[in-house]
Amino acid sequence: MRLLRFTTIVLALLCVPFASAQREKSASAMDGNNKPKKQVQLEPSWAWRITEPLGERYESTIDTLQYNYQRQAVPSMTHNAFATTGNLGAAGLNMNFFERETMSEFFFADALSAWLPSTSTQRFYNTRIPMTLLSYNTGGGKENTQDRLRAIFSGNINGRAQVGAMLDYIYSKGAYELQSDKDFTWGLNGSYMGDRYEMQAFFNHYSFTIKENGGITDDRYITKPEDILSGETSIDARSIPVRLSAAHSVFGGQQFFMNHRYKVGYYHTERDSLVDSIVHRTYIPVTSFIWTMNYRDAKHRFLNSNAKQDTSYFNNTYLQLGGTDDNTKYWSLTNTVGVQLLEGFHKYAKFGLAAYVTHEIRHYTQNPDSLLYLPDRSPLLDPLPEGVKTENRFSENLVWVGGQLTKKRGSLLTYTILAKFGIVGSVAGDIDIGGEIGTRFPLFGDSVSVTGYGFFRNEEAPYLMKRYVSNHFIWDNDFSKQRTFRAGGRLVIPHTGTSVDAGFQTLENYLYFDKNGMPQQTGSNVNVFSASLSQRLAYRILHWDNELTYQTTSNDYALPLPALTVYSNLYLQFKIARVLNVQFGVDCSYYTKYKAPSYNPATMTFNAQDEVEVGNYPFMNAYVNCKLKKTRFYLLMSHVNQGLFKANYFALPHYPLNPRRFQIGLCVDFAN
Repeated sequence: MRLLRFTTIVLALLCVPFASAQREKSASAMDGNNKPKKQVQLEPSWAWRITEPLGERYESTIDTLQYNYQRQAVPSMTHNAFATTGNLGAAGLNMNFFERETMSEFFFADALSAWLPSTSTQRFYNTRIPMTLLSYNTGGGKENTQDRLRAIFSGNINGRAQVGAMLDYIYSKGAYELQSDKDFTWGLNGSYMGDRYEMQAFFNHYSFTIKENGGITDDRYITKPEDILSGETSIDARSIPVRLSAAHSVFGGQQFFMNHRYKVGYYHTERDSLVDSIVHRTYIPVTSFIWTMNYRDAKHRFLNSNAKQDTSYFNNTYLQLGGTDDNTKYWSLTNTVGVQLLEGFHKYAKFGLAAYVTHEIRHYTQNPDSLLYLPDRSPLLDPLPEGVKTENRFSENLVWVGGQLTKKRGSLLTYTILAKFGIVGSVAGDIDIGGEIGTRFPLFGDSVSVTGYGFFRNEEAPYLMKRYVSNHFIWDNDFSKQRTFRAGGRLVIPHTGTSVDAGFQTLENYLYFDKNGMPQQTGSNVNVFSASLSQRLAYRILHWDNELTYQTTSNDYALPLPALTVYSNLYLQFKIARVLNVQFGVDCSYYTKYKAPSYNPATMTFNAQDEVEVGNYPFMNAYVNCKLKKTRFYLLMSHVNQGLFKANYFALPHYPLNPRRFQIGLCVDFAN
């Protein structure tokens, strides 16, 4: 790995001049004497993402920005308030509730959602000139190294067709004992944007192996080390004893997504009346016929070979006493067919209208339930929960119908309204209605945008929340449908660098995991209010950016949230020799004290608890972040304030944040 670090950095630095030269060479047409004959104006590169199920496109960004490039190397900075077990690429939960994804059908994946590729995070590029982004980040020493290697490639076959690939490899030993993880993700993608036919497709594969140490044995090793170390005021992080020594989680899966669209329309012809010839022909689509296929599978395995720790750490043991080897698998195949009347094909076609039908088959495989009913079960095993009837294999067929109404053109008023209704299977009676409406108006010489949004959902509980079998957890629940209503608004003023977002949400029959690791449903409504402010201030080279979120919850046991979260970034931004862009500063994340959920390594879930408080600790990083042409690099000292404040740097009960660490990173844009 050390050799890989050195080789990657050296090759990247050597290739920078070559990459720039190639970009300049490609921008000109060359004659036989290798002299510029004429300048070719290339269209700008752009990127987009897609939505399910119709494959609608919306604008995205190409990851070449200098601003806060260093932040991606700090696990606790993944979100402004991130309940993390500590290591990069390991389990975590976004504690700003309005930014959190809803529970998935395979709940093990939720803890790793920050690192997993998905339809919502998949980017497609149109770069005209082939693009390769290669980055490498590293930090720590031999015992606690943290390495991440990422690569993104995209190239256009022509103006309509594109192919791409990506790779993301994380290898981190972690700052604390038995905390290492190895995460490997790779994928392929492609698109074709023709007049009549469009296609967008990708395949992503991921594999995660994570050591589960169960947290440290005594929080005083962090908060009051002198109480247990004979007067010593500090201890090396890797010397702190942990609760599990032979446990780890294995999580893997893949996704194959295809979206096809055939457009029926007509050609609009522009003629030059003077010479009576065709100047330009433009295809005007009227109606689209859509087919989307989405295949996903995932598997989770929890192993613990230390039998003594296995039975002492968990409250119950049902299947075997010599350790744990739990296996849970899931796959899903979804097909959607739809028809869409397109906006703008005629002056009276002021909106787009679509209707679709979706069929999905889901299949689950769990630990063999025959083990539960063997007559020779050991009397040392805990008695089985009463009335449990859980199949180790289960399949279901589901059907929805849906539609959408959109108006994306125009500055006065734009809107998107979506509706989906379940009609077959366990989702019969499900409702999902949502949308947003926005407008823009001039102010201070810029365009101010105001957006209102909201949704109402009545949804069936995920199957694994109703029926699940493992060595330490077994349940068979009859949950009611969850009903959720959210309404809010957003104001963006670019001229002043201000963004305000506020909303209210009501959750009925909210699903959560209690302090025993068992799924529960609230008997009364849970109400959440959230208000966020993003404000950027600048005076010459001095910049101060702030993001603040205030949130309240009516049930701080089932849904604990920090009342206030803050991300603040104070930095100088300037150029050296007119070519080297520099961002030099200190950033800080902070959230108020609250009873954060605990982490359950066997199920990779976050469980309610009412004993331990975390928070009220500023986590600060000092950095220098630079960009030279197509190269970005940073120097970072994370947790630079360690020892300056009261040592209570926990993100979860018994899971401390990383101690001080020096890190570096490099990213090169190779323009072929």
